[in-house]
Amino acid sequence: MRKPEIAAADDTGITFLNARLIDPGSGKDEPGGLLVRDGIIADMGPHLRRNAPEGTQVIDCRGHVLCPGLVDMQVFTGEPGQEHRETLKTASQAAAAGGVTTIVVMPDTEPVIDQVALVDFIQRRARDNAAVNVHVMAAMTRGLKGEEITEIGLLKRAGAIAFTNGKNSIQAARVMRNALLYSKDFGALIVHHTEDPTLTEGTVMNSGEVATRLGLRGVHKAAETIVVERDLRLVEITGGRYHASSLTCAESLGAVRAAKARGLAVTCGVSVNHLTLNENDIGPYRTFFRLRPPLRSETDRMAMVRGVASGDIDVIVSAHDPQDADQKRHPFAEAADGAIGLETLLAAALRLHHAGDVELVPLLKAMTYNPAKLLGLPSGRLEKGAPADLVLVDLGLPWVVDKNTIRARSKNSPFDESKMMGRVLTTMVAGRVVYEYA
Repeated sequence: MRKPEIAAADDTGITFLNARLIDPGSGKDEPGGLLVRDGIIADMGPHLRRNAPEGTQVIDCRGHVLCPGLVDMQVFTGEPGQEHRETLKTASQAAAAGGVTTIVVMPDTEPVIDQVALVDFIQRRARDNAAVNVHVMAAMTRGLKGEEITEIGLLKRAGAIAFTNGKNSIQAARVMRNALLYSKDFGALIVHHTEDPTLTEGTVMNSGEVATRLGLRGVHKAAETIVVERDLRLVEITGGRYHASSLTCAESLGAVRAAKARGLAVTCGVSVNHLTLNENDIGPYRTFFRLRPPLRSETDRMAMVRGVASGDIDVIVSAHDPQDADQKRHPFAEAADGAIGLETLLAAALRLHHAGDVELVPLLKAMTYNPAKLLGLPSGRLEKGAPADLVLVDLGLPWVVDKNTIRARSKNSPFDESKMMGRVLTTMVAGRVVYEYA
């Protein structure tokens, strides 16, 4: 495979001809074309299917899907402090290859992103090095310790797009209540990892028959539902905006669904890993499948898939969490949690479409329009005047995930050597082609 060609937007514009235009926000799915000028969508529709405006560069889509670029709102990197795991540059390159045009980086770095200066640092580094849009999700508590709330107002003014405690759940209900109350004053979104740390300590996978057979310590899914149900009660009494970052089981989804029915400002996400893998994939103690939260049973996986199909689950994320080889080359119980996923997010999610479990439009909506709307971003839609953050996808192109060619700095992909169907052909950010497959 040759290196992707990086093309700058031409003053005359770029026209995508003969495309299958999909706008997940409106549900539009039709043949047509799209014109990009000055970094935005200048025109689109059936009238551009065959004929390009004079003088524009032309990209023949050959009937393939042209849709908004993906917005991934859960990306861990190593910058600052652990650049050997991942940098903003390498993460953005992996994102571009996977059709992700916007990444939201988590505050679990060294030092933790809990100060205005660090938000500014990430923004400057992204401007200088990243191929895609990069936004910061700042720490909800100082040092991610779950004890003292950060200056949410100042951090939001500096550019933080939401607030989270990263991989750590807040154990004290009082702190969580105060965070929801404080964030409400600024219209800020609270994103929470829902696992009770007193129940998950020392555990390495889902509790059940598979864990017993493997001789590994498991954690019951109640560790998740306890936190979800507590948080929803706190949302009810505070009126804050709340997003459960990565649900894994039917009971948690049921609680969120009921909260939505009561009119609470709550949303939820799921990682593509928990949509496409289950606890049986751990097999012979494969550490790339040691995740947090852990992979659940097939019954719970299918409940998550149905949640995406019904729209009860709002967002699909990659949960991109790079770990170097030294952290994974351990016995399963001693290995680090986490798996990379930026480059395989779309392809893995398309497994659900090819299997007939989720229609294409709602599947794409959970990775484009919904996260963009939740975070207040102008992207995630095909409309005149919207940013030209686009991805061209061949739904029928087969390929095999190869750790030697993926662009992430760490190689801990649970899909390594997996067969995929559906490949990104072109990724465009603000009218600039940042990735081309060849």
